[in-house]
Amino acid sequence: MRQHILPALKITLISVIFFSGIYTLLIWLIAQAAPGKGEGVTVIAGGKVVGYALIGQSFTQDKYFCGRPSAVGYNAAGSGGSNKGPGNPDYLKDVQSRIDTFLVHNPGIKKEEIPSELVTSSGSGQDPDLSPKGAYVQVPRIAKARNIDEARVKELVGNHIEKPLLGLLGTEKVNVLKLNADLDKLK
Repeated sequence: MRQHILPALKITLISVIFFSGIYTLLIWLIAQAAPGKGEGVTVIAGGKVVGYALIGQSFTQDKYFCGRPSAVGYNAAGSGGSNKGPGNPDYLKDVQSRIDTFLVHNPGIKKEEIPSELVTSSGSGQDPDLSPKGAYVQVPRIAKARNIDEARVKELVGNHIEKPLLGLLGTEKVNVLKLNADLDKLK
């Protein structure tokens, strides 16, 4: 019995030291190299924090770019998708409802022109980014709502396109919160 208990206690002690101390310190050091030093990337407008750039947020007014729908109601405390398959009738009803709503708010846009990301929620339910196409398709609505020339809004979108990491990893994207914060600065 002694031959089993002593090694088990040693492994337990080593695991406690490693996972409580060394591993925690290692993760903390890695976080210090990340943007925001592990505290998140805040977006500041008008001298105050308006949100976190890495968490999707709801924008419902026509004067703002809307992001991806969220399966968790943009609740950052819990991440998750809808877990409904592409043939699920409830899922199809949700997507059709989002298409109808988008078309009402974006007259002149055809159903075929709507990028799928604007009517389907992301796997986490909290995606903060859109593709450039997802942003550009909303430009006419925003220009009209703000009484701004479409070219200025398109230029703003173009300035917010983030390239793939190292030019290889990922796709081009536009952070919706950062874009909307800068949109409010346009006169």
